[in-house]
Amino acid sequence: MTKQYADVIIEIAHEKVDRVFQYRIPDELSEAVKPGVQVRVPFGKGNQEKTGYVVDLSKEPDYPPEKIKAVSAVVEKAVSVEGRQIEIAYWLKSNYGSTTIAALKTVLPVKQKQKQLEKKKVLRRLSAAEIAQAACECERKHQRAKARVLTALQTEEELPYELIRQKLHVTAATLQALEKQGYLRIEREAFYRNPVKAVDRSEVRPVLSQTQQRIIGEVLADYRAGQPGVHLVHGVTGSGKTEVYLGIIEEMIAMGKQAIMLIPEIALTYQTLLRFYKRFGDRVSVINSSLSAGEKYDQIERAKAGEIDVIIGPRSALFTPFQNLGVIVMDEEHEGSYKSETSPKYHARETAVEIAARNGASVVLGSATPSLEAYYRALQGHYKLYEMKERPGVSMLPAVHTVDLRKELREGNRSIFSRKLAALMEERLSKSEQTILFLNRRGYAGFISCRACGHVMKCPHCDVSLSEHNNGTLHCHYCGYQERKPAKCPSCGSPYLMGFKAGTQQVEEAIHKVFPEARVLRMDGDTTRTKESYEKLLSAFADERADILVGTQMIVKGHDFPKVTLVGVLAADLSLNQNDYRAGERTFQLLTQAAGRAGRGERPGEVVIQTYRPDHYSVVYAARQDYKGFYREEIAYRELMGYPPVEHMLAVLILSRVQEEGERLGTEMTELVKKETADVKGLRVIGPAEAAIGKLADVYRHVLYVRHGDYRTLVKIKDTLEHYCKERESKNQTVQFDFDPMNTY
Repeated sequence: MTKQYADVIIEIAHEKVDRVFQYRIPDELSEAVKPGVQVRVPFGKGNQEKTGYVVDLSKEPDYPPEKIKAVSAVVEKAVSVEGRQIEIAYWLKSNYGSTTIAALKTVLPVKQKQKQLEKKKVLRRLSAAEIAQAACECERKHQRAKARVLTALQTEEELPYELIRQKLHVTAATLQALEKQGYLRIEREAFYRNPVKAVDRSEVRPVLSQTQQRIIGEVLADYRAGQPGVHLVHGVTGSGKTEVYLGIIEEMIAMGKQAIMLIPEIALTYQTLLRFYKRFGDRVSVINSSLSAGEKYDQIERAKAGEIDVIIGPRSALFTPFQNLGVIVMDEEHEGSYKSETSPKYHARETAVEIAARNGASVVLGSATPSLEAYYRALQGHYKLYEMKERPGVSMLPAVHTVDLRKELREGNRSIFSRKLAALMEERLSKSEQTILFLNRRGYAGFISCRACGHVMKCPHCDVSLSEHNNGTLHCHYCGYQERKPAKCPSCGSPYLMGFKAGTQQVEEAIHKVFPEARVLRMDGDTTRTKESYEKLLSAFADERADILVGTQMIVKGHDFPKVTLVGVLAADLSLNQNDYRAGERTFQLLTQAAGRAGRGERPGEVVIQTYRPDHYSVVYAARQDYKGFYREEIAYRELMGYPPVEHMLAVLILSRVQEEGERLGTEMTELVKKETADVKGLRVIGPAEAAIGKLADVYRHVLYVRHGDYRTLVKIKDTLEHYCKERESKNQTVQFDFDPMNTY
């Protein structure tokens, strides 16, 4: 049975995506009507013809069939930018599972049209003598505001509108009156908000290595031959991957194409933008969460109008509406932030490949520590693999020292800093060289517990421990619940309630105690909340206004500081404690990326990795900067357990206000999956079970997992479960789908 009904957005406007309208598809249009197509439909009581976009198709009507109007016609023209975005929204919905509205809001992130900004100027319409005479007449009539404007225009034929308003203290009404009288003309020129501040464009271009030139040449040759494809650049830290990206994009722009440059986090925007602005000037822009609504809207409009060649930003930049997309570059492609944590739970890598395929564009993935998914596909021949094994010029990979913290403790050192790290920090301070201290807090949460009975202070609304803040309050970082820290244990009455703290603030305090003369900058969630805080902190460190930079994950991703010759990794193995099959991969990536911040200039670098598990393969291979060795060990584990990328995994998360109802729905869905897939070989269903965090904000969480080697099989299971939930019409439960999840639930 063909799909007979179409969901249509009328005269697409971003603020209107909360509502779609259903229309019947006439038989003669059944082949032509599909998601992304522009159609003409009767709308409203008067059946006025309106233009709209098809966003979804269905077999079943949402209303009585006799009340549903029919699509009048398909607009015969090439698919517009909006049409292509609608197609991608439909692909997201189908491929990852979500509502149509959620998918549309993902690809159309600007919710509401913003007011266009204008530059205005005032131009004299009469001669200086005539204006002088008019000024005298205004003085005679005691029209002093008009007289001030006319007097100013005697000597200047043109003046900025705002200057006249502010300096001469006149109202808009006064200027409008003078315009009506024919003395002057107010000229308006629309302009876009531009978040990119102009900087010195002088650029010293490095001489590209043979490897860099070969990669650029081959990517462009494939594009020109009509085989753009996906290219994975595996380059050690500091090997010059950004120069490869710049070279590819520069050639694309020369061919009249546009480029999307994805970066994993907003913290990387400043340095990336600086390098791209020096190469491409005002034809570069950014889009990220720190921009105002007006700035975001204007970047989208500039992209549509062809005023931008390159857009830089996190995963949301993927949906920039370029007319002539030539390449999508995804730097640090291994980063978990490329996976959306809200529905639709898409991954930027797969979505970039899909968008590029629809636009005939190339995809370039780059990382010193590629995700197992990307490297696995490259070895299977789905991606083209390039390797950059050396740093250009005189810079060398740093020397790495692994320190066993168990031995330090046995020998009486209870400091945050091992003796090796403290000695090297002191040496750097004496040489006026810089140090980065990275605190690996991934998978770690501070908590308060009773040393007498072991009771942990937990949130009453969430199944998580409360974290202690400096003001004596306990906070839940999931729902925002707060309470005062009790004087005694609520379980046994003991006064020994203590917290375990290992935050960046404590590290900063420890530095000041050991090295009181050191200038320290701290970069974490607390110090990077304002709009330009990232730029200010990174600029200060790059300008050598600090000796030591302390931070969490955000400081080890892609930054390039030539004067940094020492990196210390504190608590390297905390991320291994996560109950997650990706824990080893994440730890290896973090340690390798952190080590790669050292010795990127002419001076050699050193790295100290402090760990309680120096023999774990993630730590061992990271210390050697040996990706292939790590990959061989990790992929063997994934093959044994049937985890991604060897097999695919679908996580089904059930959220319920009533615990028993959530359990019941989980059981029903599990039985349905087993029944529908009884003849599918190699399929495994795990659960349902309570999620690792069983309750958040008074919502109970249950999860079941389905694993199979074929992704499309899991998509069909998702479709079956979506249909079942729709038929069931339960108001107390929400079901979310997550393919190849970055974190287990």
